[in-house]
Amino acid sequence: MKNFLKQHGLWILFAAAVLSVSLAVMSVFSANASPLVNLTGILVSPFRAGYTAAANWFNDLQNYYKDTTDLLAENAALRQQIAKDAETIREAEAAVEENKLLHQLLDLTQKRRDLTDFEACMVTEHASTNWTSSLTLNKGTSLDIAAGDCVIDACGNLVGVVSQAGTNWSTVLTLVDTDTSLGAQVFRTKELGVAQGDFSMMRKDRLRLDYLPADCTLLPGDIVVTSGLNGYYPSGLVIGSVEEVRVDDSGAASYAILVPETDLAALTEVFVIKSFEIVT
Repeated sequence: MKNFLKQHGLWILFAAAVLSVSLAVMSVFSANASPLVNLTGILVSPFRAGYTAAANWFNDLQNYYKDTTDLLAENAALRQQIAKDAETIREAEAAVEENKLLHQLLDLTQKRRDLTDFEACMVTEHASTNWTSSLTLNKGTSLDIAAGDCVIDACGNLVGVVSQAGTNWSTVLTLVDTDTSLGAQVFRTKELGVAQGDFSMMRKDRLRLDYLPADCTLLPGDIVVTSGLNGYYPSGLVIGSVEEVRVDDSGAASYAILVPETDLAALTEVFVIKSFEIVT
């Protein structure tokens, strides 16, 4: 080997120099990369592609996180705005209902001067079973509502009578409840009787007008009102209309089936009569 280098070393150096000069000239006058640079590029290319893919993935992940965060924040803001709008709508609806009640109360006051003190109430519960028919109201003794007070609808039709009252609630037995009993009078004929609930009729929202003479002259459609006798309840409150007249089993008396003038199942607001003047 030493002999080979001694004999040919000069030629090897000369050939290396020529090769280097050729490569340099080619790199200057050629548009392509030099062989060394090209080789380096070939070796580095897979790593460069991997780095670029990783960088793009990381950038996409950052953009996705940012977009998701912005979207969540926007959704939260929208939910808050929707909640505020819903609250505003509820307040407006409550104001409309209150305004409606006040107008109805004013109208009732003008129509019935003898009813001196009303309390407008919302119906919070309806209870109708085989044994009872009642309403729960949202006001009670804190506003001077008491057991025995009459309850009417916006048109002045009788709904029932307060049976119990708590601080901020009261229970009303409706006209058709079996514990309801009121002195009544037929508006057209002035015949007197007692309007009271009946087990067999309660589920059909009907009540009876009892203690009528056997030869009574009632007709279907006749209006029946409270008589006001003894001053327990105001007079002239519309109870309902006659649906049918029947003779009882004894044959000595008649009774009428009454349809309440108010729609008990549809009531959402009522008025409690806290005081009234006795009309003679």
